[in-house]
Amino acid sequence: MMKKKVLTVLLAGVLAAAALTGCGGSDKGGDSGSSGSDSGSSSDGKVIKVAASATPHAEILEEAKGLLEKEGYQLDVTVFNDYVQPNEVVESGDFDANYFQHIPYLESFNEEKGTHLVNAGGIHYEPFGIYPGTKKSLDELEEGDTIAVPNDTTNEARALLLLEANGVIKLKDGAGLNATVNDIAENTKNIKIQELEAAQVSRVVEEVAFVVLNGNYALEAGYSVKSDAIAYETSDSEAAKTYVNVIAVKEGNEENEAVQALVKVLKSDDIKKFIDGEYDGAVIAFEE
Repeated sequence: MMKKKVLTVLLAGVLAAAALTGCGGSDKGGDSGSSGSDSGSSSDGKVIKVAASATPHAEILEEAKGLLEKEGYQLDVTVFNDYVQPNEVVESGDFDANYFQHIPYLESFNEEKGTHLVNAGGIHYEPFGIYPGTKKSLDELEEGDTIAVPNDTTNEARALLLLEANGVIKLKDGAGLNATVNDIAENTKNIKIQELEAAQVSRVVEEVAFVVLNGNYALEAGYSVKSDAIAYETSDSEAAKTYVNVIAVKEGNEENEAVQALVKVLKSDDIKKFIDGEYDGAVIAFEE
């Protein structure tokens, strides 16, 4: 059950990433229901209305409800199954905040739609990991070993940055999240980087020293993100800082007391413990 649930989380993340390239598209999908009362209004400052994706965002918000009640706030969570309306309802003022997206999508949406949404706080990210193939430790790497990575632009860059962070290669200065194998500046052991379609990477584990996977494919391959990853993206990594999922609000509302209370609770130790226990490492609380 845990693996199925976590896979659902990560597939939702893949859909969100895909939406980045098409955020000016269809508004279809709409509101798939509310997990809170619709009768409250946020005008009194004690009801916080949040638009969210179902997994893991709405689940995390549900866990936060009791904590916010202790602070004197009622949290109303409405689940949306698209990536357009949650931003539109915050821009219009119908909702106080949303929780479903990372910063590149937020910025792209603002640019394409003319909205005025800002990041009020980073809550979680979904990490890339290095997983064992024919070898179990990076210390075992030998001259000419092969490491398989995804070949699409964003995922390849994240894989290469993770390899760099763990001393396998060194990239050219400034390569960042646009890095490709052509940006490898140092490769002292002449490690071969095998570029494969993302779904194929886990299928070569018996042929290569290591594979670098995003979480959904790691889970499909039978790996536990928490216990099997040799290394994974940390909160201070460029990728985590870029792709952290955030609470978004309309510009000017970042300092609103209710919004600050929401972010504080979502970044609390209680919520961090919930995330850690619920998602097997496929979702990690973001530490700033």
